[in-house]
Formats: sequence, C-alpha cells, structure tokens
Amino acid sequence: MKKLFFYSILATLAFTLSYCGASKKSAAGVAKVNFESNVLGIMQSTCAPCHIPSKGGKKAPLDTYASVSKHIDDILRRVQLNPTDRGFMPHDNPKLSDEAINTLKQWKSDGLIEK
Repeated sequence: MKKLFFYSILATLAFTLSYCGASKKSAAGVAKVNFESNVLGIMQSTCAPCHIPSKGGKKAPLDTYASVSKHIDDILRRVQLNPTDRGFMPHDNPKLSDEAINTLKQWKSDGLIEK
C-alpha cells in the first residue's frame, strides 16, 4: 500500500513538473493568447466604431492593450450577458461568438499577454 501511494505521488509530481516552464506556450504546446494577435482583432471588429476613437467612437476607448486589459473583467461580464439584458455589449449588435468570448477568457487566464 505504501509503495502504491509513493508511486502515485511520484507520478503526480513528475506530471506536474513536466508542464512547468517560462515559455509562451501552454501545457499542451499551443501558443498562449495575446493581445496583438488574438484580442485586438476582436476589439476592432466588434467594438468599433463605438469604442475605437480613430473610427469615430465616442465611448470609452478599447483600442489599446492598456485600456482593454484594464477593463477585461467588465468586458467579459458584458459580452456574456443576453442581448435583452441591461448592459449587454456589443450594443445593437449580435452577441459575440462563443469562440470570441473564449478567446477573451483565455487571454485573461493566460496572464493578459501583450505580444
């Protein structure tokens, strides 16, 4: 019984340590989500023109890493609301796809990587 417990602890430790590292790759070897490559396009396609000043937007700007990372919790909350709920975004537009919402969630969980 002690051997089984020891080997299960050892296997768990080996599995855990095999996924530790400082690279920009996740445990599965997939590149982590970053603002420049993955999030900026979502912001530009779904939040413009209202939140993109260069496109005529007059609301809080969501066109830079600093502004989006600062407001990510509110962005996630609002894009996950139902279109009939107060505060739903993008206002007067269809709900973001599950893929886009999951990309934003993954960006947050990956540590809000800029580049």
